Amino acid sequence: KSEDAETVMNILSGHGLANCIFEIGSLRSDDRIVFTRDGNDVINEPRQMFRKIWAQTTYQMQSLRDNPECARQEYEAKDESNDRGLFAELTFDINEDVAAPYISKGIAPKVAILREQGVNSHGEMAAAFNRAGFTCVDVHMSDVLSGRVKLDDFKGFAACGGFSYGDVLGAGEGWAKSILFNSTAADEFSKFFNRKDTFALGVCNGCQMMSTLAPLIPGADNWPRFVTNLSERFEARFVEVEIQDSPSVLFAGMKGSKLPIVVSHGEGRAEFKNAEHLANLEKSGLIAVRYIDHDGKTTEQYPLNPNGSPNGITSVTNTDGRFTILMPHPERVMRTVANSYHPDNWGEDSPWVRLFRNARVFVG
Repeated sequence: KSEDAETVMNILSGHGLANCIFEIGSLRSDDRIVFTRDGNDVINEPRQMFRKIWAQTTYQMQSLRDNPECARQEYEAKDESNDRGLFAELTFDINEDVAAPYISKGIAPKVAILREQGVNSHGEMAAAFNRAGFTCVDVHMSDVLSGRVKLDDFKGFAACGGFSYGDVLGAGEGWAKSILFNSTAADEFSKFFNRKDTFALGVCNGCQMMSTLAPLIPGADNWPRFVTNLSERFEARFVEVEIQDSPSVLFAGMKGSKLPIVVSHGEGRAEFKNAEHLANLEKSGLIAVRYIDHDGKTTEQYPLNPNGSPNGITSVTNTDGRFTILMPHPERVMRTVANSYHPDNWGEDSPWVRLFRNARVFVG
């Protein structure tokens, strides 16, 4: 630090090193890298130019390995000189625990933490719902398929993400079809979705799974399916999203908030049957979350939109808001320390805990 320079120099001088220390540069405020010799500029260029030179090899490799258009978009984004990066603008009080009055009743409703072979996000999901005052029950699909577990016993379920069936392509759809093609499971899920006191959350693989179950879900007629990322690669990134005005009970009171979240998927691109289905979904107000750029605008630009979903769509809900699916992982960033970026004033809980507390409020 500038204020420590004299102290450091005195210490070095005390050890006979004064003649070995030189002040060779300082920070600049204009985002340029400048080298001078005898008062003349040897180098005087914007930082972005050097960043693109450094990234050139990566860009060439990425163009051969992945979708070259996505590689180009990511490379050209390095030209942006006024990019503020990740940010958080909340429309709710991060410190308000809306679930507290319900937790104080001493009742902990049961939520099924639903998983299939290979799913690996069930621990974080259980921790998030437990923090919001639920009793979490580990439910493997084999329990439901065999009839050992009945969904009648639960107020909600969370279909978890993370490499079901070894993350083979379409794994979430395969998970859903194990339900649709099994009369016991199909009946269980149909009854659950048609009760009026239930909710469900589908994340990542669980999002893809629930989107395929849309025929069983009231008011989910225009939901998309989720297919291979436009980049043709697995995407694990920290991205920016905006919570929309939707009936989702899980996003209650969060409308308009802009904040970062983690994505981790190979098949997250929302694909609609046709343009009419997309238009109908837009008109219905059932889009719950969109990807945005660092100016806060909805984006299809890679990698700010990591999968190429149209209109930045990454979460949808049904007409009464009880069933919500999203591709990003709110459970993985529910603690502030799990966020690679966060404002200094966040406490133990990140804003994403509000989603799980909203579920507790809904149950009552």
